Amino acid sequence: PAVVFTCEATITQPAIVLSEWIDSDGRAPDPVRLGEQLAALHRCTAPAYGLDHDNFIGGTPQHNGWMQDWITFFRERRLWPQIELAERQRLLPAHRRQALERVVSRLEKGLGGVPRCPSLIHGDLWSGNVIAAARGTPVLIDPAISYSDREAELAFTELFGGFSSRFYAAYQAAWPLEPGYTERRDLYNLYHLLNHLNLFGEGYGAQVDAIARRYG
Repeated sequence: PAVVFTCEATITQPAIVLSEWIDSDGRAPDPVRLGEQLAALHRCTAPAYGLDHDNFIGGTPQHNGWMQDWITFFRERRLWPQIELAERQRLLPAHRRQALERVVSRLEKGLGGVPRCPSLIHGDLWSGNVIAAARGTPVLIDPAISYSDREAELAFTELFGGFSSRFYAAYQAAWPLEPGYTERRDLYNLYHLLNHLNLFGEGYGAQVDAIARRYG
């Protein structure tokens, strides 16, 4: 939706973002159109990874300073800030910290050797952030945008479910993913699981630990 008004927070009032009203006729978002439109979004590219300003992923600050190398960006702008936040919140027992450090040191092994470009991604694409306008036209809300590897976006859609096989088939038909995506998928989702650990607590610790063991 287009943003029509914004107002920064003051001492007496919260920040406000007012967006256009989306009319819906009650239909669910069309999964084929969603897959096609997401692939089209990802074809919007930039010369580097990141964004010209920081933003938020949920309630957590998301750092976006430009970088030329994707793996360096994912390490320095995605994983390390979440790890350091978890440390400050006392959510990193020694075994978890050590395992995550091993993952970070081995990112080249897990993510290297793949053709990629900086794609514009929504950044927080779970099913609750997809609504439908009239005739089931998909509309994305509550973004955490950046120019990133598009695989990170597709990986997150699989983390909590809610997207149909028709959505994935339509995306693949429009722009096939590179071979080996399923081997990289959980590594990308470590970012979101760390964010959920920081936002909601130890209930996500076991998933973080499982991925850290796999890739560390």
